[in-house]
Amino acid sequence: MTTATASAGQHRALLIAGILLIATTLRVTFTGAAPLLDTIRADYGLTTAQTGLLTTLPLLAFALISPLAAGVARRIGMERSLFVALLLICAGIGVRSLPSATLLFTGTALIGGGIALGNVLLPGLIKRDFPGQVARLTGAYSLTMGAAAALGSALVVPLALGGAGWRGALLMLMAFPLLALLLWLPQWRQHPPASLSGARALHSRGIWRSALAWQVTLFLGINSLIYYVIIGWLPAILLSHGYSETQAGSMHGLLQLATAIPGLVVPLLLPRLKDQRAIAGFVALLCAISAAGLWFFPDGAVAWTLIFGFGSGATMILGLTFIGLRASSAHQAAALSGMAQSVGYLLAACGPPLMGKIHDTAGDWRIPLLACALVSVVMALCGMLAGRDREIAQG
Repeated sequence: MTTATASAGQHRALLIAGILLIATTLRVTFTGAAPLLDTIRADYGLTTAQTGLLTTLPLLAFALISPLAAGVARRIGMERSLFVALLLICAGIGVRSLPSATLLFTGTALIGGGIALGNVLLPGLIKRDFPGQVARLTGAYSLTMGAAAALGSALVVPLALGGAGWRGALLMLMAFPLLALLLWLPQWRQHPPASLSGARALHSRGIWRSALAWQVTLFLGINSLIYYVIIGWLPAILLSHGYSETQAGSMHGLLQLATAIPGLVVPLLLPRLKDQRAIAGFVALLCAISAAGLWFFPDGAVAWTLIFGFGSGATMILGLTFIGLRASSAHQAAALSGMAQSVGYLLAACGPPLMGKIHDTAGDWRIPLLACALVSVVMALCGMLAGRDREIAQG
C-alpha cells in the first residue's frame, strides 16, 4: 500500500466518523428537552401553548432554513457549512441553558437553525464523496441519530434529578456537538465552495418544478407529519385508553428505539432490489396499519408502537436515500434535501397542534389516528413513484 493510498483511506475513515458524529447531534439536542418540558414549564410559569412552542419552534426553523442551506454551501462549501451548523447548535445549547425564558426560546431557535443545515447537507455530502454507498451510509447515520436520541432522552431526567437541574442536564447535551466539532475540524480546509456546484448544476428553484422531486418530498414530508403527531401525542393517546403514565412513558421511549432499528436492516436489503418501489410502499403501509391499530385495537399498543416506529424509521431512511439516488449531482442532492425537509418540517410543525385541536373538538383520538392512517396510504403511493429507478434531470 502506497503512502497516498493509506492517506486517502485515513481521510475517508475520518470523514465517515465525522458524518456519524454530526448525525448524533441532529436529533438529541432537540428531542432531549422533551422529557423535561413539564419541569421547564413549571420553572418559568409557561402556558401550555408556550411550552408547545418549544417543540414547534425548531420545526419552523427547519422549514425556514432548509431551502437556504444549498445556497450557503455553494458559497462557503459543504464542510464549512456543516462546521457552522455545529457551532450554531453549541451556541443554541449554551443560550438555552441561561436563566431567562426569552433566551430559552432564542437558544431553541438557534439549535433548530443548526440542525436544519446539518439535515440538508449530509445527504449531499454522502452523494458527492460516497456515491456508491448512499444507502449504507444513510442507514448508518440514521441509526446513529436514533441511538443518540434514545440515549439523550434516557439520560436527561436522571441528570436533572441528580443535582444538575434541567439547565445543567440540557447543557450536558453539548458533549455531542463538541465532540463532532473536534472530529470535523480537519475537514475545514477540504473542498473549496466551487466543488459543490459546477456551471451546469441545477439551481434550487429548478427542483420545485420536478414531479420526481415532489414525489420524494411528499414521501419524506408526510412521514415527518405523522411521526411528530404520534411522538407528540402517543402518551395522551395511551392514557385515554387506560394505560398508566409509566406505561405511556415506556412506550414513548420504545417508539424512539424502534425508529433506529431499520438502520440495521434497510441498507442491507436495498442493494438486492432492482428498485425501491415495493419496500417504500410496504414500510409506509406499516405506518397506516399501526395508526389505525392504535384506535381499533388499543390492547396491542406495544405491537403497534413497534410497528409504527419501524415503519416510520424505515421510511425516513428510504426518503433520505432517495435524495442521493434520485439526484444527479451533489448540489442537486442538497437542493432536493432542502426542498424535502422544508416542506416536511412545515407539515410537521402544523400537524401536532392541528391534531390536538381536532381531538379537543371531537373528544377522542379517532379522527387524528384515522387521518394519520389515510395520509400514510398517500405516502405509500408517493414512495412507490419515488422508488422507480430514475434520476431528476439536470436543469
